[in-house]
Amino acid sequence: MTGQTDIRAGQPVYGCMGLGGTWDSVPYTAADIAHAEAAVEAALDIGITVFDHADIYRRGKAEAVFGELLRRASGLRERIVVQTKCGIRQADGHHPGMYDLRGQHILRSVEESLARLCTDVIDVLLLHRPDPLADPQDTAKALTSLHEQGLVRRFGVSNMSAAQITHLQDHLDVPLVANQLEMSLGSRDWVEAGVLVNTPAAAENGFPHGTVEYCHARDIQLQAWGALAKGRYTDGSDSPTAQLLSDLAERKQTTPETILLWWLQRHPARIAPVIGTSRPERIRACRDAVTREPELTHEEWYDLWVTARGGPLP
Repeated sequence: MTGQTDIRAGQPVYGCMGLGGTWDSVPYTAADIAHAEAAVEAALDIGITVFDHADIYRRGKAEAVFGELLRRASGLRERIVVQTKCGIRQADGHHPGMYDLRGQHILRSVEESLARLCTDVIDVLLLHRPDPLADPQDTAKALTSLHEQGLVRRFGVSNMSAAQITHLQDHLDVPLVANQLEMSLGSRDWVEAGVLVNTPAAAENGFPHGTVEYCHARDIQLQAWGALAKGRYTDGSDSPTAQLLSDLAERKQTTPETILLWWLQRHPARIAPVIGTSRPERIRACRDAVTREPELTHEEWYDLWVTARGGPLP
């Protein structure tokens, strides 16, 4: 059972966090499988081939319902890229929530994800969050073992800075190929960090300056979680930003959702938006972000940025 291995700059990703039912330990149902099937079919219909998971999503049920879909749909696994994450341990009755990038935990997490996903290989494995206690040699040893065994093809990270990526890559022969970060027109710290240099406001920006440039220079794909800004501008909002999105969508003969994603894809780093909604109609509203090149001019891109930030650039 094999799949594709390519994740391409700017290529939208379908985020599967909304699949699998509730976030508690209640088992998923036939209705949850049908809900997941409708969402995945919508993503496939618009040309998406990369599906993003994490072992913690719906306490493993997101991976499990997706695995059920793969088991039922002959030939689907060969047509898609399966990406998942590990490294977050949720709170239980004995321990608080924590991050865990120890090699032993990574190996166990991958074994469990493979079983839930009904596959024999993960195309891309991301380390979900930095673990301050992790020994990079131990982490790298586990990743190398997974790669040599043919259980994981490629590796990346999530929510990490340039310095943290470098620290891990120094101990790892296999290149890190992706970094997934919160990036959207609504969460703009990643772009604000670059223009607030040498201004008093820079101290208030928590995004690690230089991370976008670092990833771009090294062909580390930037993936944007929360790319649709949680519906902030497209679910009935009457804000100036929502109105501008609507106007641009009409002018470009597309949808406001597409304009939001084009704003990320138009960046020189060709940011790959992660589409996290599980509503089929909203997934299909993103079609032009898959099938058309971003059609925002320099001026239109800045119009969106300045309008969303609610004030002029420094």
